[in-house]
Amino acid sequence: MLCPTVHPTNFDGMDILAQVLDRVRLGGTLLFHFELGHPWNLSLPKRPYALFHYLSRGSATLVLEQGQELQVTEGDFVVITRGEPHVLYSDRAAKPLQIVDLDRSSSRLGVVRHGGRAKPHTTMICGNFTMSRPLYGGVLDILPHVLLLKPNADGGWLEAILRRMVSESARQRPGQSVALSRLTEVLFVEVLRCWIASLGPGQGGWLGAISDPHIGPALKLIHESPERPWTLSELGHRVGLGRSAFSARFTRLVGQSMHRYAIERRMAEAAFLLETSDEPIARIASRVGYETAAAFSKLFHRHHGLSPGRYRAAQRLDGSQEAD
Repeated sequence: MLCPTVHPTNFDGMDILAQVLDRVRLGGTLLFHFELGHPWNLSLPKRPYALFHYLSRGSATLVLEQGQELQVTEGDFVVITRGEPHVLYSDRAAKPLQIVDLDRSSSRLGVVRHGGRAKPHTTMICGNFTMSRPLYGGVLDILPHVLLLKPNADGGWLEAILRRMVSESARQRPGQSVALSRLTEVLFVEVLRCWIASLGPGQGGWLGAISDPHIGPALKLIHESPERPWTLSELGHRVGLGRSAFSARFTRLVGQSMHRYAIERRMAEAAFLLETSDEPIARIASRVGYETAAAFSKLFHRHHGLSPGRYRAAQRLDGSQEAD
């Protein structure tokens, strides 16, 4: 496994993660299988999704556009969470191969051989993660720009998943796109689990806070019933903390106040309902805790930049264009 051994104390927290990931339409696939001989240099442009690289053999230096540098070695799995431009190389002086066709439509995994003939040789698998409902959950926004996960002695789940993805990509079979999408979902969930397990107190926003014995249950309550007018006193009492202690702990671990977080959950739930149902706006307003459609619409516009009606129309238009 890539991450520390997890000793779960709060399974409810993972229910929150499951709910969010179920609603963001997580997708992605493998893009390339690189076989690289020293010296080699790859240049990857900015992409509108998260990119991942897995080194099954060898080592490399990864440098982001703003200068952040990482040493990546055999077994490492790295995610460029916001698709920033970056380079990977064994020798920076080598002429970079410009990877400009990552969005090609071929269903077969491309094997790219690049570089010289000198050892050490490096093999690397690259792919992407996509989220078609990024407003719900903001998972990628919470992650650092570069997420580097190191192997340990717990097993080879990552290699097993990636080998299955490579095998699935190698030849066309019925249901191939669905199989690759599901494997990518499993891969992303495992990456998130590993990252969450590696966090210290106060790190990782709500993703880190779901494991806290007090704040995790509070987050679960908010997610289960976003329409309720939660107060600091009520939530604190439900999780065994006084009002002031709960407020301070929530803000410190989640990175925002409980009231702000509760409003964001309401707005995320409303956006999801507008996109996925035909319920009247007044009904959706009631379902997320607002007595009048006017009050709900005003806050929704402030939060999302569109009125509920315009938001629904825009999402339906985007969905039809995606289907076309």
